[in-house]
Amino acid sequence: MPMIMKLIKYIRKHFVMIVSILLALLFMYAGGSKMLDFENFQVQLAQSPLLSAYAGFISFAVIIVEFILAICLCLPNTQKMALYGALGLMSAFTFYIYIILHYSDFIPCSCGGILEKLGWTEHLIFNLFFVFLSFVAILYKERKENPNAKLFRPVWIAIASVAISSGVVLVLFLRSEHIIKKENNFTRRFLQHPIFGDKIIDLGVNSYYFAGIADGSIYLGNATTPLYVTKVDTALKTLNRTKITLDNIDHPFRNVQLKVKSPYYYLYDGNVPVIYRGRLGDSIAQTISYGDAFFNQLSVLDSMKFALRTQKRTDKQYTIALLDLMKNPKTELKPAILEKQIDGVFDVDGVLSAEPTTGNLVYTYFYRNQYIVMDANLNVLNRFNTIDTTKRAEISVTRLSDGRTKMNAPPFSVNNGFTVYDDLIFNRSNLKGKHEPSSSWKNSSIIDVYSTDEQRYIGSFYIRNKKDKAMSSMITDGRYMYVLVGNELQRYRIRDGAFKFDKKRNRWFKEAPVDEDIKGIAENPVTD
Repeated sequence: MPMIMKLIKYIRKHFVMIVSILLALLFMYAGGSKMLDFENFQVQLAQSPLLSAYAGFISFAVIIVEFILAICLCLPNTQKMALYGALGLMSAFTFYIYIILHYSDFIPCSCGGILEKLGWTEHLIFNLFFVFLSFVAILYKERKENPNAKLFRPVWIAIASVAISSGVVLVLFLRSEHIIKKENNFTRRFLQHPIFGDKIIDLGVNSYYFAGIADGSIYLGNATTPLYVTKVDTALKTLNRTKITLDNIDHPFRNVQLKVKSPYYYLYDGNVPVIYRGRLGDSIAQTISYGDAFFNQLSVLDSMKFALRTQKRTDKQYTIALLDLMKNPKTELKPAILEKQIDGVFDVDGVLSAEPTTGNLVYTYFYRNQYIVMDANLNVLNRFNTIDTTKRAEISVTRLSDGRTKMNAPPFSVNNGFTVYDDLIFNRSNLKGKHEPSSSWKNSSIIDVYSTDEQRYIGSFYIRNKKDKAMSSMITDGRYMYVLVGNELQRYRIRDGAFKFDKKRNRWFKEAPVDEDIKGIAENPVTD
C-alpha cells in the first residue's frame, strides 16, 4: 500500500512531464514510421477521401510538425505551447477518424507501424485518450505555474485549439465532398413507381451475396462460410442451408466463391486455378478444372464453358478470356475487349456478369461511362454508354519501388455493380445528376436502367437504405428484384411494363394498373 501511495504521489508531482514524454514518444514514433515508409504514407494520404488533393503538402507537414512537437515537449521553455499544439494535432487526428467512420463513402488504409494493428474505432479511442491526457496536462501545468490563477483562460485556449484544428479537417472534408460528389451535367428520368417492396426475410448476418436464381429459388453464398449453399424460395418464406463437401481440399484457398446456373452450382477460387461443380440438391462437388487458368472473376456460360477475367502474363493487364473445358487449348484470351486508357488494370476494372436467359455477357466499367455487351463466344455485340459524361477513367496510379501498383488518389467512381436480365441492365450509379437532392443520395441507392440491344437509357429509381445500411447487391428474375440490405433479403415487385418501350410509336408503354393484391403495398412501399 505505501508503494502505491508513493507511486500516485510521484505521478501527481511529475504528471506534466510524464504526459509530455508519452506524447513525445508517440510523435517520434509516428513521424519516424511515416518517414521510413514515406512513399507508402504519401499513397495512403492520397487515397484518403478527405486529403487526396493536399497529400503532397500534408505528407511533409505532418512529419515536420510531429518532430517539432516531440522536441518542444521535452524542453521546459516550450513545453506548455507544445502541449497546446499536441492537443490541437491529436484533436485533428481524432476528428478526421470520426468523419471517416461516420461520413465517408469508403474507409482508406490505416496508418503504418504498430498502430496498423488497431482498427479505426480502436484508433479513435486511442486518440481520445491522448486528447484527454493533453488537456489535463495543460491544466496541471497552468495550476503549477499560477496556483492562485483561475483556469478560464487555459480552458478557452484549449477549446480554441480543438475547434481550430477540427475546423481545418471539416473544411478539407467539405471541399472533398464538393470535388468528389459534384453535381454532374446530366439529368435523370425518374420512373413512376416501377417497383414495389412487398417481402422481407431476415438472414441473420450481413455476409451473404447472390449466387444466382434457378428453379424458383434464390441461391446465396456467404463470405464467412464459403462451403455452404443457402437456398431461399422466391416467396421469401423458407430458407435452407447445405454444406458442400469438395472432392479435393488440398489447395491454399483464399477466396472461395459460389455461382449457380441450373442444374448445377459451381465453387471456385481464381487465386487457385480450380473450379468445382455439383448438382443442385447434392452436397458433393467434383473438380472439373484445375490448372487451366488463374482468374479474378468468373461467369458461367454452360456446364463446361466459362467467361473469365484474368491477367496477361506479359504485362499483368486485365483481359477477358474464354475457358472451354471441351476444347484444346482450353483457354482463349480476348485482349481486344477491355480497352486500356491508362494502366490496363485500374482503368479497365469493372464487373463481368452473364445474362441467365440469353447467355449474353455484360461488362460494366467502374470508372468510366461504358458497358460492353458480348455473346456467349465473347464476340462484342455493343459498346454502350451510361448517361454521365465520364468517358475517360479519372484515376491516378503510381508504381512503388517494390513493384506494387496503387491508386494514388481516390478514384472517381462511376458505376458500382449491376444485374442483368433479358435485354435490361439495372446499374447502380455512384454519380449524382443535375438538380438531384443530396438527401436522397445519403438515404438511398440509385439504379439506372439501360437496354443491352441499343443505346437507350430507360429511367431511374431509388432503393432506400434500411437503418443507415445501403444495399450491397441485387439480382432479378424479370418479375421481381431481390436486394440485400444489411441482414435482410428484400423482394420488390416490378410493375408490369415499367421498363418497356414501344419502338414503333417511340413512346413508353402506358402505365399498367396496379393489381389489387399490391395496391396497399404501392401506397406504403418499402422504398419510402
